[in-house]
Amino acid sequence: LLSVVVAIIGSNLIQDMGFMITVSPQTGEIIHTQLLRQNFVPLANILGGFLFGLGIVLAGGCASGIVFRLGEGQAAAIIAIIGFFFGVVMTTDGIFHPVHQYLKGFTFEIAGMKNPAFWHLFGQGPMVKWVSIAIFSAIILAFVIKGKPKFGLTKTKTFSWALTGLLIGLLTMLGWWMSSYFGGFPRGLAITTPMRELFNAVLYNSTHSPFQEYSFLGIFRGTWGVYFIFSVPLGAFLSAKARQEFSWKIPPVGQFLTVFGGSIMMGVGAVIAGGCNLGHGITGVSPGAISSIIAITAIAMGQWTMSYFNFIKPMHDF
Repeated sequence: LLSVVVAIIGSNLIQDMGFMITVSPQTGEIIHTQLLRQNFVPLANILGGFLFGLGIVLAGGCASGIVFRLGEGQAAAIIAIIGFFFGVVMTTDGIFHPVHQYLKGFTFEIAGMKNPAFWHLFGQGPMVKWVSIAIFSAIILAFVIKGKPKFGLTKTKTFSWALTGLLIGLLTMLGWWMSSYFGGFPRGLAITTPMRELFNAVLYNSTHSPFQEYSFLGIFRGTWGVYFIFSVPLGAFLSAKARQEFSWKIPPVGQFLTVFGGSIMMGVGAVIAGGCNLGHGITGVSPGAISSIIAITAIAMGQWTMSYFNFIKPMHDF
């Protein structure tokens, strides 16, 4: 919640102050850009988000979670990443593509906009926008304050949740700017599309993406999102090594099948919903997208549902 407040205020500030720019690779021209919002497709947002939430519990982590856990030495994360890719491709280009297209066809407009922000429920203009952001942030901060945030290190020398939330919010804001300035297009922090681009780059030496590609040592081509995906497990690995906590952890064989199935569900759900919990819950909410608010709510409901049947109900039955 703290990440969301920092991200929505910071991201909209850099946009309104004119810092969101893209440099044309052809002409070098500086183009002022805007934060992007996904179309509001409620049926896809809800069903895809709920499926993604169910998959989180079975896979043992969300889309970003399985990527950084690989850097910590969790062997199951390798299976989860492969399963996630399978789910993404099957839904983007494979057997679930018709379902994806069908659900995306149910668009909904608010104030004549296919990609509305929550402040468009109340009107148009900067005043309406910033008053809405202020009220939205105040409500969220009321919950944050109840958690008694402390910005520093814990007794075990790890980041406190408050410091972590603050840093993730700042990274979200910077992610919008960096992906626009260095990547040629404002994408922000996300996992789903960059994951597909990464596997395409490895398999075909092309991301098959409309986004600008960059060459690494002349042997690998990837988008800004691909290099972001590479960096997440690298950061986790460096952190784990610094704390002397890195070690390969091999789960029981049966767990691999559960993880693989859950990660496929996550991949399918992420594509249908239009993104993962990172892409919707923080990056997507930062420009106020109603689609992202609905999707992240559905993701939480899916996660709670699977947690109930996997953990809570068996305890009650026992």
